[in-house]
Amino acid sequence: MKTLRSSMPRFCLALAAGVAMLSLIGLAQEPSTDGPYKVLKAAKVGGEGGFDYVTANADDRQLYVGRSGNPGRVMVYNLDTMEKLGEISNTMRVHGATASPKSHHGFASSSPVVMFDTKTFATIKTIDVKGSPDGYMYDPFNDRVYIWSHSQPNATVIDAKDGTVVGTIDDLGGAPEEAATDGKGMIYVDIEDKHNIALVDAKTMTVKTHYELEGKADGCAGLALDAKNEVLFAACRNPTVMVILSAKDGKILDTLPLAGSSDGAVFNPKTMEAFSSHGNGTLSVIKENSPTSFTVEETLKTMPRAKTCTLDAKTGNVLLIGAENGPMPAQTTPPDPTKKGGRGPQAPMLPDSFTVLVVGK
Repeated sequence: MKTLRSSMPRFCLALAAGVAMLSLIGLAQEPSTDGPYKVLKAAKVGGEGGFDYVTANADDRQLYVGRSGNPGRVMVYNLDTMEKLGEISNTMRVHGATASPKSHHGFASSSPVVMFDTKTFATIKTIDVKGSPDGYMYDPFNDRVYIWSHSQPNATVIDAKDGTVVGTIDDLGGAPEEAATDGKGMIYVDIEDKHNIALVDAKTMTVKTHYELEGKADGCAGLALDAKNEVLFAACRNPTVMVILSAKDGKILDTLPLAGSSDGAVFNPKTMEAFSSHGNGTLSVIKENSPTSFTVEETLKTMPRAKTCTLDAKTGNVLLIGAENGPMPAQTTPPDPTKKGGRGPQAPMLPDSFTVLVVGK
């Protein structure tokens, strides 16, 4: 018994030391909530209807938000003041909009696609497209707009100058979600249901190859690119991680934790930071210390439903859209994190609670 009693304190000390070590390890793995970014402005602009994407037109100082409902429309706000400038009507099942700084023509991802003047917001023409328009991207390489679709054809390519459909990409190998361009003729598209990234030649509108994520994650919905250093940031949902890989050869460089289920990502080349927005009301900031070294710099609290984001290239601010929720309805099935947004049944949006968040330093 003497031996037992004498060994107990040593055992307890060892156990306490082990618990302390595990706690330190856990803390080291948790992203910091302290960082340089904060919510600079929360503009409650209101309005009815659901929402999906948000896009900054830094040249014309406009912010585009697609709003669903009857009728669907694209709301246009002043990028500096959040004052409503106008809206693009006649949009069916609209998800958002983008614009060409060369022609000052905008394009709403809807069925049909609505081409509009970014100065007057007048409709120039409607463009019939096949598939189910969802995401979109403007490519300055040849002044074209890409309308992505989960059903084939997976991409419709439009000349931003005159709205002519110059071609389609029938099969990207799965459902495209978000894309990024290097501005030199290469486009990267995350394939949400196939845990890979498709490489598209902008000149020929053909798929060159796919970069597999090698089992690191699937359900990737956000994609950002450091074009200078050729680094891709794939924000994934299952698990919730940022898979960082070389845009040159697809080599996995790192995998870092995200604070929630992503539905959008952007990269700021001026600060060397990638951002991932999440429907649970958080924003993860990933710092690129070098082309081979990355850290979770900050986890910022935003607001519920703020799952998509955009970058104002002029100010460096990140803008998100969200809304306040009412009481949660009875949930019969758990959410599936591999599906779009990783969402199950959602609480209803409170009337006129739709808000634009401006995040910056």
